[in-house]
Amino acid sequence: MAKKNKLVTKEDERQEKKAAKSSSKLSIPSFKGGNFLKGKLNKNKTRNILGAVFLLFSVYFLLACISYFFTWQADQDRVIGKSLWEFLFEENADPVENWLGKFGAWISHLFIYRWFGVSSMLFSFVALVIGSKLLLRLHIMKISKMLAISSISIVWFSIFLGFFAAHISNLGGTFGYEINEWLKLNLGGFGAFLFVAITGFIGFVILFNPNIQAFMVRLKGEASEETASKTEEEHINANEYEAVNTIREEDITEEKPSATIDLTEEEEEEMTEEEEEAFETLEIISTGETEKQTDTTSNNKEKENDLSDDEDFSVEIAETEEELTDKEINRKVEEFGEYDPTLELSSYKLPPIDLMKDYGGKQINVDKSELENNKNRIVETLGNYNIEISKIKATVGPTVTLYEIIPAPGVRISKIKNLEDDIALSLAALGIRIIAPIPGKGTIGIEVPNSKPEMVSMRSLISSEKFQNADMELPVVMGKTITNETMVFDLTKMPHLLVAGATGQGKSVGLNAIMISILYKKHPAQVKFVLVDPKKVELTLYNKIERHFLAKLPGEEDAIITDTSKVVATLNSLCIEMDDRYELLKEAHVRNIKEYNQKFINRKLNPEKGHRYMPYIVVLIDEFADLIMTAGKEVEHPIARLAQLARAIGIHLIVATQRPSVNVITGMIKANFPARIAFRVLSKIDSRTILDGSGADQLIGRGDMLISTGNDLTRLQCGFVDTPEVDEVCDFIGNQRAYPSAYELPEYVGEGGDSADVDMDDLDSMFVEGARVIVTHQQGSASLLQRKLKLGYNRAGRIVDQLEAHGIIGPFKGSKAREVLVQDEIQLEELLKSKGLL
Repeated sequence: MAKKNKLVTKEDERQEKKAAKSSSKLSIPSFKGGNFLKGKLNKNKTRNILGAVFLLFSVYFLLACISYFFTWQADQDRVIGKSLWEFLFEENADPVENWLGKFGAWISHLFIYRWFGVSSMLFSFVALVIGSKLLLRLHIMKISKMLAISSISIVWFSIFLGFFAAHISNLGGTFGYEINEWLKLNLGGFGAFLFVAITGFIGFVILFNPNIQAFMVRLKGEASEETASKTEEEHINANEYEAVNTIREEDITEEKPSATIDLTEEEEEEMTEEEEEAFETLEIISTGETEKQTDTTSNNKEKENDLSDDEDFSVEIAETEEELTDKEINRKVEEFGEYDPTLELSSYKLPPIDLMKDYGGKQINVDKSELENNKNRIVETLGNYNIEISKIKATVGPTVTLYEIIPAPGVRISKIKNLEDDIALSLAALGIRIIAPIPGKGTIGIEVPNSKPEMVSMRSLISSEKFQNADMELPVVMGKTITNETMVFDLTKMPHLLVAGATGQGKSVGLNAIMISILYKKHPAQVKFVLVDPKKVELTLYNKIERHFLAKLPGEEDAIITDTSKVVATLNSLCIEMDDRYELLKEAHVRNIKEYNQKFINRKLNPEKGHRYMPYIVVLIDEFADLIMTAGKEVEHPIARLAQLARAIGIHLIVATQRPSVNVITGMIKANFPARIAFRVLSKIDSRTILDGSGADQLIGRGDMLISTGNDLTRLQCGFVDTPEVDEVCDFIGNQRAYPSAYELPEYVGEGGDSADVDMDDLDSMFVEGARVIVTHQQGSASLLQRKLKLGYNRAGRIVDQLEAHGIIGPFKGSKAREVLVQDEIQLEELLKSKGLL
């Protein structure tokens, strides 16, 4: 009883002290209604009001920031350079697009654009934690720790995003951009990167204090017993710790009842407002009684708080792990089976072989008298120059016969190779080609055209066992070798193909052979074609299979591209498709499209997260020289980029030209096209341009070709496919059930508009200042004008168009920055004076 009375007495004293303290803090002057407010505004209600305000601000600010990313282009011109008062109370103003009105547009622009970028959204989390603590009494995490984490994260992520995405102002904000500019100026680009990385690591260590040594020991599997015991003490289970903490509090309560109030959950729920306020005063305000508690209790509470934070962090890590989803994946595969990309067109049938005509050529007719005469002339010609032959062998092909000779010991190979023209004269034949020596053999080869060449039909190639049983992603059968063997190669292994040849030598037939090969082996879901035909007549037959196999830009009527201006947009769209596919490969943790599609078929990728089955895309350009003449660098840049990067994600290029000169097939193009096909050309220079060696000028035409795959150079007779055959194949495919539309490529919109639409008499008031900024920084970018002149997106774009129209910057060049045509400010001043703008 004495202890109880003593406890009650101390509680009464604390309540009296609290009432006096609260009355002194919330003293209200005596006026009418003052007594009413004095009774209502106590500490508990003030806390509830502040908590509600913080929670409402959290939701409001988050929605305003989300809306900003959809409406900032329309609202930025309205907000730029205005204070909150001017913006809210301006007269005759148009409504803003932001979901939360003018204040939402202004505050989101302030935090995201002018301050910290995307990381500003963490302010919503700060308000959420504080509001939950005040109103709902929820302890999400310690306020001090939350403020430290949020402050460091907001600043660091602003600098981080400003470094890696400086051209996108909304990611890092003006703060991140300006800090990175200062860092790059003083530390250089690499030094700024090191600064960002090191400060990020330091912030992580300060906030979370990871036990790196314990992690390394655990990784090596050599943890000692002492380390294991320490780790077990540091990472003790939360339930066990709460039990220990409860026991210690009970012990302390029995020893010092005046310092701790022991309440059950039912008693705590039934507390009055005054008792709850007294309890909060005991927990938060009273310092004299907390000093009476033992060091053990305070240490336990600190460890409990840290442990709760660690539990939150560990749960978050567990949610991101996907190791336990294999059972669910297997269950889905058992219930639904593997994903079938051909299911939408399950009734699709491959073209039958009867659609192709048989031109013969399955067996070669050997004229022994011709072979004997050619052999005697070769031996006689070499004998005239004192070159002895120990052995000679003939291999008869469809159009060419290979004579393999073994010279006598001591005969130089170069001596035989120099007699190429003499042997051609003695045989009276066109296209003599000497191979000295034949790779992999100890012989010298002399290729001599047959007097009666055989035609190789595409039907014989497609019906061959080698092609029908080819286990390849994109099998292509081109023709037959000198040994009458069908040559089949996988386009994905090339991975790109460069085709060249003079007019009328079989180049267009070869392109049709490639197309027909893939159409005879692949389902429309597995491959798509992007066809570029500047001549407008070569590939028009494939219009019939538009909804099956062709790809095009959104909104285009014709899938086959014949306009040069649309080729640039299509190639840049393919670059966007390439980047999107690489992003999907990164998220799926695979290296190429084959592994990705296999993982998607096995239902290990979630379509709700953007994953999809990706078909191969074959880009076929029929006349590349015409594109280079009309578009130049605008075409060469995206083609080189696709050639360098697009192999892994299933985009393959086939570029054909009838003018293999160095200004058409540049060094950048050749470096990324290791596989090349050469039909007959007119000069040795053209042969060296396409094959890096002679030989293409010695072909006999009509489908006679050389194919180079790295180090190997093989002579083939291309299979002949006539226009009616292509027409019948396309009719057969086009008459079947198809997709609703052609495969749509990503939409590509170039930076800025057409300078022809710019009104030269209606210049922006910031035109001159914008010109000076562009010339000073030598960077033709709309985002630069936004940052330096504090302009909106639309206005900066208009100024860029006007600068292009006045010849200060160059035209749009895809992903590259515009070229600044004015070298310095002096030249700019003279230009503006000459135009009457100064």
